[in-house]
Amino acid sequence: MSANLTATVADFLAYKRALGRKYLSEEATLNLLIGFAEEHAVTDLAELTPRLLDEFVASRPRERSRSFNHLIGVTGSFLDWAITQQRVDAVHWQGRRRHETDRRLPFLFDPAQARQLLNAAAALPDYSRGRGRSPTYHGIFALCYGLGLRVGEACSLRLEDIDADRQLLIVHGGKFGKSRFVPFGPRIGELLAGQLQRRHERGGTGPDPLFTFDGRHCVAPCGVSETFRHLTEELAFPVPAGTSAPRLHCLRHSFAVGCLLRWYREGLDPSTKLIQLSTFMGHVSPASTAVYLTITPELLSEASRRFEAFAKPVWSEEKP
Repeated sequence: MSANLTATVADFLAYKRALGRKYLSEEATLNLLIGFAEEHAVTDLAELTPRLLDEFVASRPRERSRSFNHLIGVTGSFLDWAITQQRVDAVHWQGRRRHETDRRLPFLFDPAQARQLLNAAAALPDYSRGRGRSPTYHGIFALCYGLGLRVGEACSLRLEDIDADRQLLIVHGGKFGKSRFVPFGPRIGELLAGQLQRRHERGGTGPDPLFTFDGRHCVAPCGVSETFRHLTEELAFPVPAGTSAPRLHCLRHSFAVGCLLRWYREGLDPSTKLIQLSTFMGHVSPASTAVYLTITPELLSEASRRFEAFAKPVWSEEKP
């Protein structure tokens, strides 16, 4: 039993997207597999031998373990699906992942550092093709740090996505194609109200971008990331040993860890709140959220204090 490789890849992608997954990078990877197979005159799944698959992986040298493991994972996931769908009897291939020993901890912004970054963004001068740079970058950084938005989600916001009456952001087409409501408080509300007013003064209407330089196109995430890099280099935040240099996505990590720390300090049970944080951040499951919860000295201190309070009655009973 076998099936055409290109057709099976198309069916696999359609299946994943029917589940709400975007599968863009995965599509690119599988297209590389199709191209490699065609170069070796292979068109059917049954002709994908373990040796050929090993040669395919070897033809895509990737220095980063995460990138290499993504290649292995996507290929293996596709083959497993093809077997369960009876497109091929079996593929006896075991792609070996690399150990991610070079992985560093994300840089976590404390409130003072976040304030420095936001103040630096608010002081950015305008360019001839970049009017309103300061409120634009200040607003995007604030949404990433204060609400845990992905930079792409913040950049893609439209004027009609702001529900000021109910204090809600409507985030469309986040990761995996998911949309969600994100509530915000008075400080973020004030920031958004100011941005809305500036956009309305320039003739912006409902479907127009919230953050834009030309009034028609959303600010590009790559440009936001580049500005973030320049600002953090100028601010020269001290980077702890074993920690990566500040990246824009670190603002989202900082939001998640900040939530966990606040729950500890408020006496709440983080385990009962994790599903809410997962939904708030647009994750598929709490397991995805847990990746963001880097253990910090502050978290360890709060957790130790919580445990001591819990165990104190037991210790008291054991004393003679």
